Amino acid sequence: MMAKIKLRSHIRFILNGEDVSLADMRPDETLLDYLRLRRSLRGTKEGCAEGDCGACTVLVGRLLNGKLVYEGVNACIRFLGSLDRCHVVTVEHLAAKDGTLHPVQQAMVDFHGSQCGFCTPGFVMSLYALWMRDANPSDAAIEKALQGNLCRCTGYDAIVKGARAISTYGAVAKDPLAAERRKMIARLSALDDGMRVEIGTGKDRMIVPADVDDFAKVLEAEPTATVVAGSTDVGLWVTKFMRDITPVVFIGGLDGLKSISEANGVISIGAGVTYTEGFATLSRRIPVLGPLIDRIGGDQVRNMGTIGGNIANGSPIGDTPPPLIALGSTVTLHKGKKRRTVPLEDFFIAYGKQDRQAGEFVEAVHVPVPAKGTRFAVHKVTKRRDEDITAVLGAFHLTLAKDGTVADICIAYGGMAATPKRALAVEAALVGKVWSEATVEAAIPSFDADFQPLTDMRASAEYRQMVAKNLLRRFWLETTGTKAPIQVKRHEAA
Repeated sequence: MMAKIKLRSHIRFILNGEDVSLADMRPDETLLDYLRLRRSLRGTKEGCAEGDCGACTVLVGRLLNGKLVYEGVNACIRFLGSLDRCHVVTVEHLAAKDGTLHPVQQAMVDFHGSQCGFCTPGFVMSLYALWMRDANPSDAAIEKALQGNLCRCTGYDAIVKGARAISTYGAVAKDPLAAERRKMIARLSALDDGMRVEIGTGKDRMIVPADVDDFAKVLEAEPTATVVAGSTDVGLWVTKFMRDITPVVFIGGLDGLKSISEANGVISIGAGVTYTEGFATLSRRIPVLGPLIDRIGGDQVRNMGTIGGNIANGSPIGDTPPPLIALGSTVTLHKGKKRRTVPLEDFFIAYGKQDRQAGEFVEAVHVPVPAKGTRFAVHKVTKRRDEDITAVLGAFHLTLAKDGTVADICIAYGGMAATPKRALAVEAALVGKVWSEATVEAAIPSFDADFQPLTDMRASAEYRQMVAKNLLRRFWLETTGTKAPIQVKRHEAA
């Protein structure tokens, strides 16, 4: 018999160097509001309140597999309840006690990386996170680190020059977060008491489960609760749509949902694995997923958002479901003490409706690695290249027979229907035919049987249908040795 879970009525975290214990908090209170309104730490700014501009960037440190990891996050959509057993670092913590600026700050000053100054603290924190993990980053790494930070003044060139020079002002090893790492690991370890956190009463309540089994118990008892992993979606429900999300269950800190493993050619990813955490494995084993992940929000969003959450919310424009469907992925669902596994494509039923029972949650997704000799590609179309939401996303997985005919093909799209959806009529028009331009063109009219897309702010129905067809044409070009369209990255153009 399992020991009864003990309860705690407050969250515990470390803010800069101070131990914090909070019991008087709303389930939907953001870290940004807490810092600015309750702690008067106003270096962290509110620019967009939707995780898009980076002015609110702070670092959050947490223990992951025994290692202390610091990542930049958007405080505007990060809820306080998700910070139990974490270390929050704001821009006020960087300068020395005698006022000496931190190397990142001094580099920004000397290279004139700030004009109006509103966005500067966010840039400083993003560059701090980059410097901690890479003391001499490439221009490509700098640009990637700053995807989630917008500035309306400098044109970024001065900021990039400052980023290149940070290590000339100091060594990472001497930085307080590095020098005091062992002490911080001990402090955070001491906060891990194995208890469930419950704050509030009735519907106006928040819960941080002790572990995955405890989460299953909590959700079975509270099937209408809002489950929050990374809050990159739910955060906007609060800040933009003023929705009541209570009661709330925070699961971002559950180690049992953070596993990544591979067996028999299938990668199993826990639902709590963030895009950043999954990047190394997925980009190595399925290389085309690397560039796709790099285009999901900025670093702050990738550090918070989870692959399981992208699946569970059922959005028709989620970036990961179409390629995972094209690969034949399955998803494990957990309710109480029972689990079941279903094909991912069957999980999506209709807009806002998934094959998930009350009290059931997505626990893991299982992704087959493409077999040798097959072709797999993913193409995302957006209004702007980086940090933008999908208008149309197409994923293609092709197996050719020895005679050059299509033995099998799976095509899945996002943005074309009420759910991520396969192009079954197009697939049927291709299977058994010679993989040729004529075959592809003959299959193009079948798109009209598969999809009747909507017009919205991101694209018209006509544009979406045209793009979907053209992405299949592009895939054919890429698989036949024909010179495909070339995309030149900015840092390579010079």
